[in-house]
Amino acid sequence: MYTAGAPAPPPLMFFDLETTGLSGGAGTLVFLVGCAWFEDDGSFVTRQFLLTRYADERPLLEAVAVELARAGALVSFNGKSFDAPVLETRYLFHRLTWIGGRLPHLDVLHPARRFWRTSVGYRDGGCSLVALEKQILCARRVGDVPGFEIPGRYFRFVRTGDPRPIAAVLEHNRLDLLTLAALTARLLHLTRMGPEAARDAQETLALGHVYARAGCETRARAAYRHAIDRCRSPRGAYDVIRIEALRLLALAWRRARLYEEAASCWSELLDVRGCPPAIAREAAEALAIHHEHRRRDLTAAKTFALQTLETAPPPTWVNAARHRLARLEKKMGRLESLKFEV
Repeated sequence: MYTAGAPAPPPLMFFDLETTGLSGGAGTLVFLVGCAWFEDDGSFVTRQFLLTRYADERPLLEAVAVELARAGALVSFNGKSFDAPVLETRYLFHRLTWIGGRLPHLDVLHPARRFWRTSVGYRDGGCSLVALEKQILCARRVGDVPGFEIPGRYFRFVRTGDPRPIAAVLEHNRLDLLTLAALTARLLHLTRMGPEAARDAQETLALGHVYARAGCETRARAAYRHAIDRCRSPRGAYDVIRIEALRLLALAWRRARLYEEAASCWSELLDVRGCPPAIAREAAEALAIHHEHRRRDLTAAKTFALQTLETAPPPTWVNAARHRLARLEKKMGRLESLKFEV
């Protein structure tokens, strides 16, 4: 059984399905399973399993199982949510073992959204494989079959035996696998080479997320810093990437117990025009704590504590802020009395 967080052993097996529908229910048939991998010499090999008769579904699934058994890890696009569950349903229907549950599975859709959501901008079909192909790989398909035509082409192929309608579907599936491999290669290259290999602030920020989740805190902090530096907007201007990077860098510095560096990030966040209220409250609270307990500047701590109440916070936040203000008032009162005695 694969343990989450462990390195995925080679080889990577890219897989993509074509089905008779998108519902994913028991009535959805998988009629084409495309598998692909890189050979040791760098060549990219594609193998496709086509269901030519409904009665042959079990042999097809058995053949696919043999292919997947060679894999060290699976790579798909939206495969964790659709492809793998649909395949598993068909294996269960035939009382066959679904081997995919025992393998590490990288669903490229999720890192693609994190790395390239601003590049794709959810235009041209959103963060789809074809949209990523255009925007990230700068490739365009010519004569590609639209996805909504694919089930009809398959049914016509089964009914008539004419292979012409299904030929374009096979090519569509092959191109999906090639694009999937290219995007995966780009992600692995970025992760290996670091922020210097990133094209823009969004990719750099996404790298920070990857490093942080892997426990590489030093590399994560460096990536967040690079993301801030690569933001095109001037300091203090509203910028979604700058705001997110500053917040994550502040949290990373705090985890490292480098509180002055964290305070610097929180302060810069408060200087951003239009900073989201929830983040501004978080920054003000962090600075109130920092000035009360580390810098021993009670006046500044009180100012930041009051600032957390300026944006209609939830009741729990109000109660915590009032408790902090009461404590600060008490501390400040004691200091005044000591001065008076002296």
